[in-house]
Amino acid sequence: MPSLPKPDQDALAHSGRLLGLIRKNILDSRGWISFAEYMRLALYAPGLGYYSAGAAKFGAAGDFVTAPEISSLFGQTLARFASEWLARNPDTDILELGAGTGKLAFDLLSDLEIPCRNYFILEVSADLKARQEKRLQGFAVTWLEKLPEHFDGLIIANEVLDAVPFNVVCWNEDGIAERGVCLREGNPDWCDRPLPEGPLLDAARAIRVPPGYVSEIQMEARALVKNLAGMLDRGMLLFIDYGFGRNEYYHPQRDHGTLMCHYRHHAHDDPFMLPGLQDITTHIDFSAVLEAGIDSGLQFLGYTSQAHFLINCGIVDILGRVSPENTATYLPLCSELQKLISPAEMGELFKVMGFCKETATISSCFSLGDRSRLL
Repeated sequence: MPSLPKPDQDALAHSGRLLGLIRKNILDSRGWISFAEYMRLALYAPGLGYYSAGAAKFGAAGDFVTAPEISSLFGQTLARFASEWLARNPDTDILELGAGTGKLAFDLLSDLEIPCRNYFILEVSADLKARQEKRLQGFAVTWLEKLPEHFDGLIIANEVLDAVPFNVVCWNEDGIAERGVCLREGNPDWCDRPLPEGPLLDAARAIRVPPGYVSEIQMEARALVKNLAGMLDRGMLLFIDYGFGRNEYYHPQRDHGTLMCHYRHHAHDDPFMLPGLQDITTHIDFSAVLEAGIDSGLQFLGYTSQAHFLINCGIVDILGRVSPENTATYLPLCSELQKLISPAEMGELFKVMGFCKETATISSCFSLGDRSRLL
């Protein structure tokens, strides 16, 4: 059991209410649910799930820090990228998926040199939407509750795929099982069952790992990529997340998967602790994202590290807008830049993948440090 900071009584009561809902769903499903369903309840159950309730999630007061929260340089660099996109594709829109606190949208819109026709945010959390609306007062932003049927423009998904519910699979000597969730002494716990014929078993069979291996397969993330491709009439898709290509993702030494939980800046691997109070996530199999995009008719633009993407898009030039003699501003920005691009921080673990359809493209952002050979 990991040692975590103790939540207060109100937080414990909140977690207890969500636990009751999870128990009911397991019992109503004959004692077993997939981990994807458990994760959906833990993160998105209305009013109770981690992303649906009101606790702080991002930044120093929350459970983890994202790139936009680390530095405005991140959003300003994406603004530069988006401005180049809009110069080549005028009268198009921008759609941001899962905008968190609204920090990326704020920085991007504040620094955008060429206005977009519309800036949309798709946000499934009413709590986060309220925070975004407060931060983005004064900007022309439209919030969506579901994907539009058609879209023409730039879609940005920063740390979105890792929050999409995923399945957990075990490869055994006697076959392939799905690791789901049952109740033991009234509490959620891991339970395996044979995996029946279907898309998940087909995906598991295509992965070559030794017996005893346990890992994640992101079926719903693949479906999201396909849905985005289907609604995109003309435009570009940009995915920014932490992950690897398939060979590295399913490396023999990574035999317990990449599932991770975050609570008050403590990372651990027990998804059943404090449901509703902690984030649950996984690294992304970018090879699967690539296949989903290509199979859906998208043109692959490139795959690189976050560090190389930001450098290709001019983050150093943006830092150069501040004089080094202004040490009170310049030195903190240098420290923030280091966190965004250092291999020891976010620069190497986070990757960027781009697709397009029927549009003028921007491939230069993937020119330095292309990692496509690793997919």
